[in-house]
Amino acid sequence: MTTRTAHATAPTPPTAAPARSAVPGTPWFEFKQTLQPWTRVVLGIVGAALFLGAWQIAGTSDGVPRALFPPPTDVGRALWRLFAEQHFAADVWASFVRIMLSFGLAAVIALPLGMLMGAFAGVAAVLNPLLAGFRYLPATAFIPLFLMWLGAGEEQKIALLLVGVVFFLITLLMDNTLAVRTELIETARTLGANRRQILWSIVLPASLPAYLDTLRQMLAVGWTYLVVAEIVATTDGIGAMMMRAKRFVHVDEIMAGIVIIGVLGVACDGAFRLARHVAFPYLRYQR
Repeated sequence: MTTRTAHATAPTPPTAAPARSAVPGTPWFEFKQTLQPWTRVVLGIVGAALFLGAWQIAGTSDGVPRALFPPPTDVGRALWRLFAEQHFAADVWASFVRIMLSFGLAAVIALPLGMLMGAFAGVAAVLNPLLAGFRYLPATAFIPLFLMWLGAGEEQKIALLLVGVVFFLITLLMDNTLAVRTELIETARTLGANRRQILWSIVLPASLPAYLDTLRQMLAVGWTYLVVAEIVATTDGIGAMMMRAKRFVHVDEIMAGIVIIGVLGVACDGAFRLARHVAFPYLRYQR
């Protein structure tokens, strides 16, 4: 009699699905998809065209008061009129200088404080409770004080724009410093580096890309305070032009001012992105 031995066959483990790469035909809603630069440009143009088209249709629809909700064609004509007849370029330049000066001062204050607070827990323990309180104070609450202390001149506007970003900037830069890998610091200490050498040769270079990203993001916040800073006793600037237009119900000019602020903000954002691309080429290949 023959005996048959049953051999148990182990179940074959399911094979993992291969990761999908960004190849032609890949769906748009794919996680971690990398788009070609020309694809990003085309999609951006399509998105802007759709927005402008919807705005034009809404602004020219029956029942919509064109004087209160002008379409983009009217806003474009208002922009041309502002630059050609009302010396709007001088207002744009005045606002740009205020933003750059105030943000430069904020960066000069925030960079050393944020780096020291992120590198040394003792410094953070002293300063963080105070800064945490200031972060929750609206910058507009300082307007009466700045008017009494500094008057209605440029100093008041610069101070308001500075206060609007500096406390948040310090905290974010501190977080960037805290993100430096501990093994880098420990290795430098093992090789005999002192605190000063570690701070300047390890912590600062490792944090610079993140610092640049944080500065780029916080510059956008500075632009949001521009109109508030320029509505009090100001004769020049984009905000001052918008307040003059409000008196005469020139909504197209107000929207033109908003468009210019957006364009300048995007240009500044692009400048920071380009600086990061040039200064840290090794980051281009990180996914």
